[in-house]
Amino acid sequence: MIKYIDIALIITSIALIVSVILQSKGAGLGGLAGGDTGGVFTARRGVEKTLFRATIVLSVIFFSLAIAAVLVSR
Repeated sequence: MIKYIDIALIITSIALIVSVILQSKGAGLGGLAGGDTGGVFTARRGVEKTLFRATIVLSVIFFSLAIAAVLVSR
């Protein structure tokens, strides 16, 4: 069982990394390093909104899988 959880954690973490990197596409390389883009707030529309929500869902799944891995390994 722990083997499948570990595989799911790896896949989810890769998808989460990709989604976070895709979100900073408009900020250039400074956005990857945490640089300020100068904007206070921008409305998310279309693909950006979908990508934002997918990142939230992936992070919840990753957190749940991490908790499950700890509980199963006991």
